[in-house]
Amino acid sequence: MTAHSIRLGLRENIGQFSLLVIVNAFVGAMVGLERSILPAIAEHDFHLAAKAAILSFIVVFGVSKAMTNYLAGRLSDRFGRKQVLVAGWLVASPVPFMLMWAPQWDWVVAANVLLGVSQGLTWSTTVIMKIDLVGPKQRGLAMGLNEFAGYAAVAASALATGWIAAQYGLRPQPFYLGIVYVVAGLLLSLLAVRETRHYVAHEVSNLATAGGAGNLDQREIFWRTTLTDHNLSSVSQAGLVNNLNDGMAWGLFPLVFAAAGMNLSQIGVLAAIYPAVWGCTQIFTGALSDRIGRKWLIVGGMWVQAAGIIFTASTAGFLGFATGGVLLGIGTAMVYPTLLAAIGDVAHPTWRASAVGVYRLWRDLGYAVGALLAGITADWFGLEVAVWLVAILTFLSGTVAAIRMKETIATK
Repeated sequence: MTAHSIRLGLRENIGQFSLLVIVNAFVGAMVGLERSILPAIAEHDFHLAAKAAILSFIVVFGVSKAMTNYLAGRLSDRFGRKQVLVAGWLVASPVPFMLMWAPQWDWVVAANVLLGVSQGLTWSTTVIMKIDLVGPKQRGLAMGLNEFAGYAAVAASALATGWIAAQYGLRPQPFYLGIVYVVAGLLLSLLAVRETRHYVAHEVSNLATAGGAGNLDQREIFWRTTLTDHNLSSVSQAGLVNNLNDGMAWGLFPLVFAAAGMNLSQIGVLAAIYPAVWGCTQIFTGALSDRIGRKWLIVGGMWVQAAGIIFTASTAGFLGFATGGVLLGIGTAMVYPTLLAAIGDVAHPTWRASAVGVYRLWRDLGYAVGALLAGITADWFGLEVAVWLVAILTFLSGTVAAIRMKETIATK
């Protein structure tokens, strides 16, 4: 492909963009394998009682994914996006087998280390590649479509595994789906996905300035994204708290639902509602952020998430739990693609992939922080207190963004 034939934009690159959306659906489906049934497996197959022990799989998943996210941006700049994507699928290949045949809980924890590494490589790379392809004008829509594919697949996979578990048992049958996901994702990535690094070079050649100076070293990129740049650091803290409450929802909500008398099929449906609403609504919220801006979607989304968590903590029936899941899904949809688009707004194309990696480092450490915080609090004070604590932290995160963040589209 010559420099003259490269064109930025979603419509101009619809073939590769659509392919990456499909690949990311398989990435999300891998996480959905565990979403509704792993806490039940911990209690029924391995007889774990402590909530912190049950949530250990989310802690190691979050830490390994976060660290890999940080490396994924740098690796994709050095070796190419496609190579990193393929490597991520290779890392995922043992995971379904480890989950279905694990003789002890340590195997499940080890499988989640591999799953976290795989997710860090594959999901980060599909995000970076889509940003490469579309350029600045439709970044919010692109991220909305990317996250829609991933989290709609999380929901569908959670619903499917919950149903299969109710019909055939917790293991091994629900994890057969994972084999299909790995094979399909690997073959598409290896045979059909094309490299996108040259789109970045084309974008840089057409920009006089873009959201800050280029040629920053990795240390300065890290500190800008973490602390010193008000917009980038506000995005990073919101991402961390967003996944903090997602880690709590992943690990504790199935236990909350079970304590309220829900059966496995009902838990599977409830576990699917939140990511389904989140995934589908992101198509609209991502595009909306291109029109009205990023800041107030982020702030409002964190506050709506808090409301959804409070609603879940305040009810004990299927309809109430479902309503809480819908609110949590809407709030997360307002936030998730908008945070990624805001990073793309502020970061210069020459260090954008690394900034995305730093943001995703902090965001996915939220899984570990949320699982530890929620698990320890639940063990000491009960499930209800743990859920309320996460709701308060989520509301405060939105308040921090409201005070500290400026509109990022205006920085272009």
